[in-house]
Amino acid sequence: MKKDLVRIGIVGSKFAGNFHAESYALAPDCKVVAVCDLVRPGKFMKQWGIKRYFKTPRSMYESGEIDMVSLCVPNYLHAPFIAEAAKYKLGIVTEKPLATKLADAKRALAAVKKYGAQLFYAEDWIFAPAVRRAMALIQEGAIGKVYAIEAHETHNGSHSPFAKTIRYCGGGAFIHLAIHPIDFVRLVSGSECAEVTAMMTGGKKKNFEHHDFEGEDWGAVILRMKNGVRAIVKGNYVTHGGMDDRVEIYGSEGNIKIDMTMGSMLSVYSRNGFTYALEKAETTKGWTRPAVDEFYNLGYHSEMAHFIECFRRGKKPEKGVRGEDGLRCLEIVDAAYRSAKSGRTVKL
Repeated sequence: MKKDLVRIGIVGSKFAGNFHAESYALAPDCKVVAVCDLVRPGKFMKQWGIKRYFKTPRSMYESGEIDMVSLCVPNYLHAPFIAEAAKYKLGIVTEKPLATKLADAKRALAAVKKYGAQLFYAEDWIFAPAVRRAMALIQEGAIGKVYAIEAHETHNGSHSPFAKTIRYCGGGAFIHLAIHPIDFVRLVSGSECAEVTAMMTGGKKKNFEHHDFEGEDWGAVILRMKNGVRAIVKGNYVTHGGMDDRVEIYGSEGNIKIDMTMGSMLSVYSRNGFTYALEKAETTKGWTRPAVDEFYNLGYHSEMAHFIECFRRGKKPEKGVRGEDGLRCLEIVDAAYRSAKSGRTVKL
């Protein structure tokens, strides 16, 4: 299959909807033609030149006006929305995590397979330019055999009110943030996970800082991969100063360090402050390192361009952004929660 122009609909017009729209605007051979939300998002539609509005996903799918849909909705809606879109044999882009529960994720993947839809798991880290370069260096043998990986995504709080409730989010900071480095570890190690040992705060009063969050505001795991690689993965809501995405990879002949969010080439000192420095930064006064092209450096633009190309040509996406990758990551998250609760290592 090769489509000259892929017509895209976006479900959800808030934070994720905006960076999907921006990424599609920069990708070739596609156009966002419709948006679905509970209330008509006039500002969003004007900003991205979208003419068609639908109140429900089904009405958008049944219109026949789109070929591909981006699901930019709260975590608990990912799986059921995937299953519904699959019935219309659309290309489906879902935000992470794939679901809040393993059983829901498996049902969503079963629907995709049953109806012959094409599912893309939006893990942007895989397409971050620094990560792509690091992967090429590892494949070249620059650091020899990979022994260990340390990776984290951390910041303070969440854009979404749904993130405060386990029912809607699936957990706390770990499922919401550490889901990124978990997929990265799978890709870099070239192996699936064998066992998980976790420690987390307990939610509400047991959290360090966010006592209104039902889920944990700090979590860390040690992973043993099947090929022997060890990894430490962290996700937390107690990091001040903006989103911090960092990776360290240790090998027999060297190591690699990646700073995706705090490594801007631009330094600014401001007594007055200014509009925006980087995601989740609480202030722009004093010395800051404002992002230069945040969405590009986090991989969003290249990610969406890859999805469009795969959909146009009927190709399977690369490892790390397939539906089954989302399921493998969720299995590790589930094991981490069980390990933190029991105080024991959980084998996969």
